[in-house]
Amino acid sequence: MASKGYDMTPTMYSPDGRIYQVEYAIETVKRGTLAIGVISKEGVIMAVEEKPRTLQSTDVTQKIFQVDYHIGVAAAGYIPDARVQVDSARFFSQGNRMTYDESVEVATVAKHLADQAHQFTQYGGVRPNGVSMIIAGVDQKGESIYVTDPSGTYVQFAAIAIGAGSDDVNAFLEKNYKDDLSLEDAAALAIAAINLKAEEKRGIKDIKMAKVSTESKIFEKVSEADLQKYSQNISKFVP
Repeated sequence: MASKGYDMTPTMYSPDGRIYQVEYAIETVKRGTLAIGVISKEGVIMAVEEKPRTLQSTDVTQKIFQVDYHIGVAAAGYIPDARVQVDSARFFSQGNRMTYDESVEVATVAKHLADQAHQFTQYGGVRPNGVSMIIAGVDQKGESIYVTDPSGTYVQFAAIAIGAGSDDVNAFLEKNYKDDLSLEDAAALAIAAINLKAEEKRGIKDIKMAKVSTESKIFEKVSEADLQKYSQNISKFVP
């Protein structure tokens, strides 16, 4: 075994400078279903692939969360870890509002979550969080999207995919993303990107979506009717 016991704790580096527990957590993210974030000139889009069981209620989104009025999160990986981090982000956001009497910036929430994730790479008796999260919203500085990972890294993107098959999906986004996308076209791009790697091409059946528009700065879940409307524009991105 290449790790030779160096994977027993997140506090130990291997001789070649690796922290195996963190790498294993990142592999967990790669096994999760896709989550996508896209910035448009009119707001931000978060979309996830969710495959419900036959009798499962589909009214509740399992992988998209609201953090504050103007910020949402889409997660890929071990979702219970995401729920705990989202609760921390909500508490942090409300604390910021109570202290400074203003809404928290997206970047500040992303840094807070990344700092929380990083702590779980520093102590014995814990394991790194097995989840990556797309933090998206509209604040005083405009639209923004950040991604955190189990190592505690956070990076800003214009469009990003995390989860299974994300390498191919990110290549697709790089090819098709434009700075001047409308909110509807950004939603269509996210739908096309998720269907790119889907085992069955089921249109919007396995897709959940939320948005924050620049005008309202309010997190909103996208209805199935609106998803259907947005999906009519995917021909712009798929030949």
